[in-house]
Amino acid sequence: MNERMQSRATLERELQSALTNQEFELYYQPIVGLKENKITSFEALLRWRHPTRGMISPAEFIPIAEETGFIVPLGEWVLRQACTEAASWPEEISVAVNVSSVQLTSSNLANTVIGAIASAGLQGDRLIIEVTESVFLENTAANLGSLKCLHELGVRFAMDDFGTGYSSLGYLLSFPFSKIKIDRSFISDLADKMESRAVVRAVVDLARSLKMQVVAEGVETNAQLEQLRRLGCGEMQGYLFSPARPAAEIDRLLAPQHKQLVKLPVSPSQPLAVARHSKAAARRRV
Repeated sequence: MNERMQSRATLERELQSALTNQEFELYYQPIVGLKENKITSFEALLRWRHPTRGMISPAEFIPIAEETGFIVPLGEWVLRQACTEAASWPEEISVAVNVSSVQLTSSNLANTVIGAIASAGLQGDRLIIEVTESVFLENTAANLGSLKCLHELGVRFAMDDFGTGYSSLGYLLSFPFSKIKIDRSFISDLADKMESRAVVRAVVDLARSLKMQVVAEGVETNAQLEQLRRLGCGEMQGYLFSPARPAAEIDRLLAPQHKQLVKLPVSPSQPLAVARHSKAAARRRV
């Protein structure tokens, strides 16, 4: 226990200096439209390249950042960096950024987002802010006020990890989300379990009625992809197409000569022209 406490205390101290020393960077995971068979947006994912430990998993340092409040300045950096890098992409490509409930309760999120898109010269509707249902559990009125202020500027919002929390339909009615992201836990056994298919079908039907898009997270197999197509899911994200990539590789993914990378099969028997990855690769999107 003492060793764990010392390790945590060290990580807390190093987090503070890591931002100053520019040890953080953003990777981007493509989100692919199943109808158009093309990349529609990228989700920005934070990485910490520690000078001695190498890459530290976000699962290790993000909880500490949230508990200590450091997620606020760190989140501001992520928003500015993501908007700056996305400004150089084609205009039809959006960028999605995760925002925690801690950032919302800081009451400065709206100003941070406005400053980030203005400084980068990014159109507001090219930024998608992803939030989980936990942001509505505390200070609901204040949180909704911040989100609605940004929505009026054109910023879009996605309900992330839908189905893992309270999944209250009231959240979808109280705020105009443009996307619902179905958690990977419903996708992993989609091809084998009728119950998972029933959940996905229900979410797709609900989203269609509310004029929202549906993104399936954690898609890793052709069988999962085929089921999503049959169920009417609009977009997918996962290792089947690509893991998160450094910003320097975005142009290659979007380049016309690499269009074959997004040609998804119409049946599981057809080859999928995507990067192959070991099953030992981490399955959790962080």
